[in-house]
Amino acid sequence: MTPDELRALCLEFDDATEEFPFGPDTSVFKVTGKLFALSALDSEPLRVNLKCDPDEAVRLREEHPAIAPAYHMNKRHWNTVTVGELPAPMVRELVEDSYDLVVAGLPKAVRLRLDRP
Repeated sequence: MTPDELRALCLEFDDATEEFPFGPDTSVFKVTGKLFALSALDSEPLRVNLKCDPDEAVRLREEHPAIAPAYHMNKRHWNTVTVGELPAPMVRELVEDSYDLVVAGLPKAVRLRLDRP
């Protein structure tokens, strides 16, 4: 997966936006103002921080060397994923799971508007 493909994936979700609060080199992807993915898209290797269920995060880290606790984030809830070391469908699933976890914490009216009850 290329940086452009990762950006397009993150932006294809309902109400997803890209912002640069940490400077021009770090893309922060949000849904209704809440972070669900963070990446320096120009970095090599390409990595992305994604929210994850705490139990699932531990399992993924044990099974995949390309998934580690997220740097500078709550390591219980966030993973850093080295994108090129995992199959694209798995990266897509991890990004979608992160988005869904953030949406699950939103008010019901917002979740329904986003078509994610």
